[in-house]
Amino acid sequence: MKAHINITAIQHVGIPVTNIGDSQTFYERLGFDRVMLAGFMHNGFPGTCVMMRRGEITLELYQLPEPELEEIGKRGNGHIDHIAFNVTDIEETFAALKQAGFNIIEPEPVTLQFWAHGCRYFNITGPDGERLEFNQIL
Repeated sequence: MKAHINITAIQHVGIPVTNIGDSQTFYERLGFDRVMLAGFMHNGFPGTCVMMRRGEITLELYQLPEPELEEIGKRGNGHIDHIAFNVTDIEETFAALKQAGFNIIEPEPVTLQFWAHGCRYFNITGPDGERLEFNQIL
């Protein structure tokens, strides 16, 4: 069943990293600017996320907490972790994809204190396990 959703752009590409500072410096050397820095909790431990932007390209660099660094290896350290699509209505998108039978990872959209007013997102998995994130910046 085809889902009727309003994807407006690729919002960002998420890349797990082992050293957020080194990665930020690397991407700055490629002409990217840091446009957001935020912390997050992962399994009860704090992690760090940096959004880097050059023109219309946004990369999400994130470092999991020390006790969770092993998980990066499982998810492909240094490899693209997910592609995030910008959507205008996260609840409507969630409902449409659920109704269409897509494999949604989260039981409901998740709120993060990223950007000025936060964002809400959820992920689905593709046929080869790839993660596609749908994200609404609030």
